[in-house]
Amino acid sequence: MDKPKSAGDRPIIQDLIKGTTYAWCSCGMSANQPWCNGAHGGSEFVPQVFEAKEDGKAAMCTCKKTKNPPFCDGAHMGS
Repeated sequence: MDKPKSAGDRPIIQDLIKGTTYAWCSCGMSANQPWCNGAHGGSEFVPQVFEAKEDGKAAMCTCKKTKNPPFCDGAHMGS
């Protein structure tokens, strides 16, 4: 698999907690979208690990086409 699998056609809104580390699924195979569950094993994909900079809601990309991973940038609307 050279391109990620789309896991949805709209973002998933998540409550992020400042200082917490998250692992966003970059392959689209996780059953725990938008978070990584290790389903990428054996592929070239790795999760996008990030630390929340502030408390609040965030639109997490599920189409896997965002230019601003792990956050939705509206790329799903152009597909």
